[in-house]
Amino acid sequence: MKKISVLVIDDSAVVRKVLSETIKNDPGLELLYAASDPHIAMERMKKVWPDVIILDIDTPKMDGLTFLKKIMHEHPTPVVICSTLTSESAATTLQAISAGAVGTITKPNYGLKTFLEESSSVFGQVIRSAATAKVDQLKKLPVNTPKKLSADAVLSAKENTTKIKTTDQIIAIGTSTGGTNALEYVLTALPRTTPGIVVVQHMPEKFTAAFAERLNHICDVDVLEAKDGDSVQPGRVLIAPGGHHMILKRSGTHYFVNVVDGPLVSRHRPSVDVLFRSVANTAGKNALGIIMTGMGDDGAAGLMEMHNAGSATIGQNQASCVVYGMPNEARKRGAVDKELSLESIPHAIVEFSKHRASSGR
Repeated sequence: MKKISVLVIDDSAVVRKVLSETIKNDPGLELLYAASDPHIAMERMKKVWPDVIILDIDTPKMDGLTFLKKIMHEHPTPVVICSTLTSESAATTLQAISAGAVGTITKPNYGLKTFLEESSSVFGQVIRSAATAKVDQLKKLPVNTPKKLSADAVLSAKENTTKIKTTDQIIAIGTSTGGTNALEYVLTALPRTTPGIVVVQHMPEKFTAAFAERLNHICDVDVLEAKDGDSVQPGRVLIAPGGHHMILKRSGTHYFVNVVDGPLVSRHRPSVDVLFRSVANTAGKNALGIIMTGMGDDGAAGLMEMHNAGSATIGQNQASCVVYGMPNEARKRGAVDKELSLESIPHAIVEFSKHRASSGR
């Protein structure tokens, strides 16, 4: 089986050394070379082209964002951004994701070497995930593992609690790799009359605030990073904050969210499974669940619970996904009522709202 060839570009000698060792120690990966800046990398790439590039945004001579845009224009290649966990870096990294990057590796400001060494298995997963990404979809419009927990670790399954009559609708969306571009496409197409939307996009802490702020400037609906107790209402989109789970709650006919700590669920925090389970428990037939592009299976079990609770469910189809993992897992479990292209999902949301409102459900 062909190994995945990897190029590392980072001005930190520590980062280059640790990531190089991680790649060399993974039997499925092959290190082509590690360069301190994009200019050096571009000279080496004339001889052999990598399958995946790990790129630091803050690089000398040519900044990483300029290099990324050049690569995506001339020779689209899966690129993973290696970024520090700061608000400034988060904003730049979101620009990189919009330009075609398929994932991120976040590094702390302190204790870098220890962090990188402890996270080596995660980096291997990120690289393999990136290698499967269809970067052409982004251009048109992103080993050893910890014990995998289910949504039980955060929220118990229980019978649907929608005995109190309400016509208020909820739309729940879960996505991961390639999801920032997909969400932008969907949310910018929706009118302010759209029912309240709750979203889990796999994204590190600090990144979700910048992501929500960016979307809020370009959408008719209001887009916010969720805070504990925020109400879910028409024309509003709440995005789960990185590093926390988001749970839908209801008081009478009023929906709101709780933002809570907890362990990784389906290897993620926030987890789509946790959000979808809470929607199944709280909204049932009044909800629409949508699972979109992403690696792995987070959200598949939760969407099945929504389906069993009477929610309408949609999966993004393979042709329009950057990574078909999450929607495919949900489809295989029988959790998806219908598969749609990304272009068709906004219309389906509007039609869901009209149908449920007219039927009084």
